[in-house]
Amino acid sequence: MATPAPPDDGRRTAAAARRRKREAEIVGATREIFDAKGVRNVQIDEIAAAVGINRAIVYRHFTGKEEIVALTLVGYLDELGAALRDAAATTDHPTEQLVAMVDAFVGYGTAHPAFVDCAQALMNRPGQELLDEISESALFRLGRAISGCLTILSDNLAAGQAAGDYDTPEDPTLLANMLYATGIGALQLARLGLLVSESAPGVPRVGRVSPDQVRAYLTSAALGLVAPQASRIATTP
Repeated sequence: MATPAPPDDGRRTAAAARRRKREAEIVGATREIFDAKGVRNVQIDEIAAAVGINRAIVYRHFTGKEEIVALTLVGYLDELGAALRDAAATTDHPTEQLVAMVDAFVGYGTAHPAFVDCAQALMNRPGQELLDEISESALFRLGRAISGCLTILSDNLAAGQAAGDYDTPEDPTLLANMLYATGIGALQLARLGLLVSESAPGVPRVGRVSPDQVRAYLTSAALGLVAPQASRIATTP
């Protein structure tokens, strides 16, 4: 004979649903603010005001700003993952897939500068600090979102190695992580639009760089790591 459910199960379910809804509202408001003004100077009070609550309620749902940044990044990564999957689906050829994915990555990153802000904000923190400041559930969601993107890339790298198109001894997972980290830095360069060089010994010069130049660099760099011959062909005028 089945055991009757506790009489408060319905209330608990409703409370959990309200909690998820409020968390989604806070993350959604945070993304709107980040998209409008970036991450650095946004305070918890501003996020709370955008939702129409006080900061104490924000802290009932999140451990702090770092956790909100992490969960906002999850949304960006989910969208980026979809863009990478769509790019990979355009061809079965590994090097062509890689070029398409780099193009999708740069396109998404330049269209969503706050994605770069969020990613860099977390990458600039020591790992142990993140473990201490972000809840286990939030870290799991962030890890799942990051691995979802990286798996698309590492699958391409593994397929290219298996087909003999890629000439690299690197572990596909490690190489995918390195390409992602390099890409985030390059997206920040595209956002700044500035290049620093030396016009004469000890004399700095500031030039300009466009998103298209960054895209070409990342494509060449990625292909250069996995398929040097394809890199030469891809970058030949």
